Amino acid sequence: MRVCSMFAVALGAQLVALGGTPAIAGAQSLDWAGMKSQLDARIAQHKGQVGVAVIDLASGETLSIRGDERFPTASNIKIPVLLELFTQVERGRIKLSDPVVMLDVDRVGGSGILQHFDAPLEITVKDAATFMINQSDNTGTNLVVDKLGIRAINERMDSLGYPATRLWAKVSRSRQTSIDPDSSRVWGLGVTTPMENARMFASMYKGEAVSAEASRQMIGMARTQAWGYNEIPRYLPSGVVVAHKTGSVSATRNDCGIVFTQRPRGKTIFDPPQAGMRDYVVCVYTNENEDRGWQTVDNAAEVLIGDLSLIVWKVLNPAPPPA
Repeated sequence: MRVCSMFAVALGAQLVALGGTPAIAGAQSLDWAGMKSQLDARIAQHKGQVGVAVIDLASGETLSIRGDERFPTASNIKIPVLLELFTQVERGRIKLSDPVVMLDVDRVGGSGILQHFDAPLEITVKDAATFMINQSDNTGTNLVVDKLGIRAINERMDSLGYPATRLWAKVSRSRQTSIDPDSSRVWGLGVTTPMENARMFASMYKGEAVSAEASRQMIGMARTQAWGYNEIPRYLPSGVVVAHKTGSVSATRNDCGIVFTQRPRGKTIFDPPQAGMRDYVVCVYTNENEDRGWQTVDNAAEVLIGDLSLIVWKVLNPAPPPA
């Protein structure tokens, strides 16, 4: 895949703008200890296990609350799948235009709409990946995983420095496809740590996830996720863009992604943020939640994620952007 030169130039300018001495000096003056205290206080009110990772993309400074502990991913594991897909595309093993065929036997329930389409259905690898991220489509995910291989995805995580991140089986096909049935019983679909997943998103932001062009495409998919408005974006100001991926089963609610601050009129998220504003990565993982309901907007863990997200926003971007 050719690297998009315009994106590489723009990203380079953005990183210079974000990573220079003034930005780092500003980041050092932020109240990270106060942010952790606020996060800890809100987490203490929640009935469940919580892990948080934050990366300031201006300075590289991080915050971790159980950020290196392992949590079930649920559908958040689809980001590692996406990383392996674009790696294989970059290396010429797969083309995004390659066809995949959904048969009746490929249908699985849960999230996604491909399960409701007539079969056989031929779509492209890119279409299946787009369904996987945009709709968290389980059937589309399995079509992509079939093209890549579960072990190849896990080997890629090792090579990228994410040893705690694992996909154990195809979605809703654990009994038939698990490469480690004991781990499948403990973790479900997959496992990771908040900080490892945060680092994946940070690598996309830097244009280092496979390539600058691949990073841009993956961010593009993650920013159009149809789910997750009740989590990280829940209380954030208008104009903020979140490129993220949720993961939800009864006892587990997760969300992780990049928060792009408001841009000046006519600018995109791939342009530098306004002076004094910071983009960042935030990941919140929860498990063993007492509230396991599927109410539309007020699941306790989803409200928690929204609250924690707002705390991080207010510390990293304490002043409104200039007009």
